[in-house]
Amino acid sequence: MKRIFTLLFVLVSNQLIMGQVLINELDCDTPSTDTQEFIELKTPSPNTPLDNYVLVLFNGSDSGMDSSYYALDLDGHTTDENGLFLLGSDTVTPFPQLLIPSNIIQQGTDAVAIYLADDTNFPDGTLATTTNLIDALVYETGDPDDLVLQGLLGETTQIDENLNGNKTIESIKLNNDSTTYTVGTPSPRVLNDGTGILFNPITISTTQTSYGEGDTFDITFTAQDNVTADVSFGFTLDNFGFNASDFSGNTSVTIPNGQNTVTTSITLIDDTLNEGDEEPLIKFTGLTSPYIPFNNHVKLRAVDNDFVIAPYGIPTNPTFGVVSSTQPNGYYDPINGLSGTALRDALQGIIADPNTVRAQTYADVIDILKEADVNPANSNQVWLVYTEQGRAKLDLQNSGSNVGKWNREHTFPRSRGGFNDIDEDEIADGKDIFWATKADSLRHANSDAHALRAADGPENSTRSNQHYGGSEYNGPNGTLGSFKGDVARSVLFLDVRYNGLVIVNGFPTTTGNGQLGDLATLLDWHRNDPPDDYEMNRNNVVYTWQFNRNPFIDQPDLVEYIWGNNVGDVWNNPLGVDEFQSETIKLHPNPVVDKLFVSGIEDVYFLSIFSSEGRKLQTKSIEGYSYLNIDLSSGMYIVRISSKDGTHIRKLIVK
Repeated sequence: MKRIFTLLFVLVSNQLIMGQVLINELDCDTPSTDTQEFIELKTPSPNTPLDNYVLVLFNGSDSGMDSSYYALDLDGHTTDENGLFLLGSDTVTPFPQLLIPSNIIQQGTDAVAIYLADDTNFPDGTLATTTNLIDALVYETGDPDDLVLQGLLGETTQIDENLNGNKTIESIKLNNDSTTYTVGTPSPRVLNDGTGILFNPITISTTQTSYGEGDTFDITFTAQDNVTADVSFGFTLDNFGFNASDFSGNTSVTIPNGQNTVTTSITLIDDTLNEGDEEPLIKFTGLTSPYIPFNNHVKLRAVDNDFVIAPYGIPTNPTFGVVSSTQPNGYYDPINGLSGTALRDALQGIIADPNTVRAQTYADVIDILKEADVNPANSNQVWLVYTEQGRAKLDLQNSGSNVGKWNREHTFPRSRGGFNDIDEDEIADGKDIFWATKADSLRHANSDAHALRAADGPENSTRSNQHYGGSEYNGPNGTLGSFKGDVARSVLFLDVRYNGLVIVNGFPTTTGNGQLGDLATLLDWHRNDPPDDYEMNRNNVVYTWQFNRNPFIDQPDLVEYIWGNNVGDVWNNPLGVDEFQSETIKLHPNPVVDKLFVSGIEDVYFLSIFSSEGRKLQTKSIEGYSYLNIDLSSGMYIVRISSKDGTHIRKLIVK
C-alpha cells in the first residue's frame, strides 16, 4: 500500500510540475450580446492532457458571497499544438475546443480558477479556497476590489478588463512571465506573444438558415488563407432525429492546393413522414492542424411539409362543436343544485381534489404547451396567445435574445400571485411523476398549464405583470382579440383553484398579494369571446396531465353564477349537447338570408350571435315559435342558444 501511495504521489507531483495549467486569457464581457466571452487555458507543453483538472467560476458579488457558481471537469481534453485550450459558447470564433453556455461568465468582481480536483468537489455555493488550487485570476470590469475573494484564492491583485475603457473589444491576457497580465485585443487560439503555430481557420457558410423538404442547397467551406496542399475533411449533419435518411449528397470535401474554398450540395429528402421540423447541425470531422474550425455546429432548419392540419379552426377563425369535452361522466355532478359560496366551494372541490389532481413541473409545461397550444393549421407550430400567430415549436427560447422565440406566459403574473420556481421545477420528468396538490398549494400555480400559454417572447415582456383592461394590457394593436376570452377563463380558473388568488375590480398597485384585475374587463372578455374548439382541445390535453379541467370552458355559464349576472341563483348542469339539440330546439333555415326561425318545447330562449372572430353581434330573447331578424353580411357566424335546460352552440351560415 505504501508503494502504491508513493507512486500516486509521484504521478500527481509530476503532473503539477510538467503540466501545470495556467489561465492564459479571459474575455468576461462583450456588452449587448454576451456571445463572444471565453476562457483560454495554457500548458507549458503542447498536447497536454487536462485529466484531473477542474475549472471553477466564483461570484464575488454580495449575493454570490465569493462562492462557486459553475464547475467544469476537464477530464478527457487536451491542449493543442501551442499548449492552448479554448472554452466558450458556440458563437465564439475560432470555435472553442470545449463548449460552455453563453452568458455563463460573470462580469466581476469575480474569479476563474483551476484546481487539481473534480467538479463534484465544487457544488454551487462552495466558498473559494486555495486547497488543490493550481491557478486563479480575480477580475473586474471597473468594479471595486474584492479583498476577501483575493485572500481566499491567495491572490493580491485584481485585473480590470475595462482598464483601457473599452471592454467591448478587449480581454485580459497573461504575459510571458506567467504572473502579470495585459489588457488588449482578444486573440483566442493564438499565443499572447504572437509566436507558435498560426492556424488557418475554415468557415462554414450557407445562403439561408432554413430549407424545406425537397430543397437542394450549397454548403461552402472557406479557409482564411489559401491552402498549401490539398486539404480533405468531412462533415456531418446528424442532430437528434435528423440523420442520413433525411438527406442526400457528398459529406466529404477537398479544398484544392492553392485555393481556399470548396462547395458541396445537399438535398433534403421529401418523404411522406410527419417527423416535425428538424435542425441539421453542420459539424466538421477529420480536420487536422494547421486547419481549425472558425465556426462549427452550424444549425439549419429543415421544415417538414408533412405537418397535420387539425379538423378545427385557429382562434382567429374559430370553429365550435367539432371538439367535444373529454370530461368523465358525472364530473360536474357535485355542483348541481348549489348556489353562492356552496357552488364555488364544490367547484373547487372538483378541480383541486387532492386525491385526483396532479401538479407537474414548470419544465413539464413546455411539453404540455407543445401539445395543448398546437397551431391547428400546422402541427409543427404552437399558436401564440396575444400576437395570434403560429411559431415553430423548435423556436423555444432557452436563453439569450427572445426575438423570434416563444416562451411560457403566466396569464396570472407570478409577481402578483406570489408563486415562483423551486429547483425541482426545472426537471421535465413527464406525466407519471407529479406532486400531490390541493387548494392551498399556491406554489403549484407556477406550473398550472390551465393558466400558462405559449407567447411571443418580446410580447410577453411587454405584457410584463400588467392587469388586463383599462390603460393596462389589452393586447397588441391590430390583433383581433381572439385571446381575450381564453385568458379571462384561465385566470378565473386560478381564482377558484387556489386559495390566495383572487380576481378583483380595478387595478391594484400592490404586487405579491394574489390580486389581479380587472374583473369587469375579464367578464366582458369572457362573454364576448366564447370558448371555441381550440380552447376545448387544450382543456382536454391539460386534463391528461393534471387530471383537472377548466370548468369555464366546459360550462361557460358558470362564470355568471360565480361572478356575473346569476350570482345567488341555483346552478343546474345542462343537458348533453345531443340531448339538448334533439329535444329542445331547432333553427331554420340554415343557411339563412334574413329571418332565422326558432322552435322548441321551451317557452323562452336567449340567442346570441357571434362573428367568427368571437365578437358578440346580436342578443335577443325568443318566446315560443318565433324568429330573429338577420342583418348580417355573408359568412359564417356562431349562435349560442340558452334555456333553462342548457346551452347549445350552433354554426350559422348567412347567404
